[in-house]
Amino acid sequence: MSQSVERALGILPLLAKGPAGLGAVADELGVHKSTALRLLRTLHAHGFVYRQPDGRYRLGAQLFALAAEAVENLDVREIAHPHLVELNKATGHTVHLALLQDDEVVYIDKVDSRYPVRMYSRIGKPVPLTVAAVAKLLLADLPEAERRSLAERIEYPRYTARSTPDAAAFLRELDLVREQGWASDLGGHEESVNCLGAPVYGPDGRVAAALSVSAPSVVVTADGLLELLPLVLRTAHAISQDYSGTGPQEATP
Repeated sequence: MSQSVERALGILPLLAKGPAGLGAVADELGVHKSTALRLLRTLHAHGFVYRQPDGRYRLGAQLFALAAEAVENLDVREIAHPHLVELNKATGHTVHLALLQDDEVVYIDKVDSRYPVRMYSRIGKPVPLTVAAVAKLLLADLPEAERRSLAERIEYPRYTARSTPDAAAFLRELDLVREQGWASDLGGHEESVNCLGAPVYGPDGRVAAALSVSAPSVVVTADGLLELLPLVLRTAHAISQDYSGTGPQEATP
């Protein structure tokens, strides 16, 4: 490993906390001030740090420009797909990835079950908002005013006896999803199909996508599917780390 590169990279987390002087940088790196100054001058020349009029250094505009460009070009489906494949191999069940688009939640990736009895779904198809686990995860992360507005304007089809009946019940369920950090659909859309979902976080710490594992009850019971929760959460966390290096932000109203 290049010692100079390692030291230069060590400066960035320090400056992320706020402006720092040459002495503080040298102390953080455990080097002489002359060494710290050479590193800072190199980073400054490339726009990664900026020297303020008071002599202290802060993060530079080039770093933010690169970060913004990287975020804009992130493809959550491409990043998530290998993890979905591994989750499918580990469980044998159907795995989905979904995004929120306007007032619809849409599947953007799918890995089919290895069992002969499978659930029907397809990429690009909107999911039932009031019952699907992925929809609950994505909608639960909306600000409260948006959640309430959406809950009051959508319909509540009674797919099964377990379907969410109305806006009040839906909002209570979304609150629970926000609190526990995962969601389920246990026979809410189809009596014989159960689903378990977990959130994928974006660079801003908000839910950017949601993954789910689904299976017919003839293949695995609802309780058996819920036993997979730790694995599903670990997979979602791994995707979040690869996608944005982040986890959930502090809950906001």
